[in-house]
Amino acid sequence: MQTFTLPLWNEQEAQAAGIHPSAIPTLTAYPLGHGKQTAAWIICPGGGYAMKAYHEGEPVARWLNQLGMAAFVLDYRVHPHRFPSAQMDAARAIRLVRYYADTWRIDPHRIGILGFSAGGHLAAGAGTRYDRGQLHAKEAIDQMSSRPDAMILSYPVITFMPPYTHEGSVHHLLGDQPNDELRLQLSHERYVTSDTPMTFIWHTADDEAVPAQNSLSFAEALKQQGVPHELHIYESGPHGLGLAEQHPHAKPWTEQCASWLRRHGWC
Repeated sequence: MQTFTLPLWNEQEAQAAGIHPSAIPTLTAYPLGHGKQTAAWIICPGGGYAMKAYHEGEPVARWLNQLGMAAFVLDYRVHPHRFPSAQMDAARAIRLVRYYADTWRIDPHRIGILGFSAGGHLAAGAGTRYDRGQLHAKEAIDQMSSRPDAMILSYPVITFMPPYTHEGSVHHLLGDQPNDELRLQLSHERYVTSDTPMTFIWHTADDEAVPAQNSLSFAEALKQQGVPHELHIYESGPHGLGLAEQHPHAKPWTEQCASWLRRHGWC
């Protein structure tokens, strides 16, 4: 089945939300094209909230297709758009896929979110700060739950507090001088609960752009709350590896993630 792209909001909805028609974010679908109901993943490429990296989008969607799952690449709003634009986009994407689950042959209880770097920050936020549906919303899509059923976090930005944050992501999302209250609000390790979705996390030990402490702190928070998770810290590799096909230390992540997904009945 061919890919297709759709806006997250129609023009009337976007206008009500204060989104200019030229800035309406989109979701590009990579469906499987058969009748069997499958799991689905919403992919958030990285880019420091300034851009989106192609190699963390479509190639990842094709990999998920090979595992027998549908995929959707989220073209979320970045700089000059500020918080909470991207966060609204991620929540809306989850609602949209869940709303059209029957049409797209997707299991509404197996909708995950996968993010790289700043996209990992966006994904972790979707998995820790969600609602179960806005029951009195006018639009039926907004009545859907925005909670993902699982997360895959690849070398994610988790904290927005020094010394382990990625200041470029902070700057592009919050501006030049964000106060500590807002930084803490977007430090996702602080908001893990027992209801946080199961999570697969990977990082490289010598990542100089986003320290591995981000993944370690999130995994520790998951452990404290009893949330099923798997963490891999690989010996070496630069930031932004994507599928890591050419990097011997981190290359196993896709195979190990696929094994994790199979154990949990996702593929």
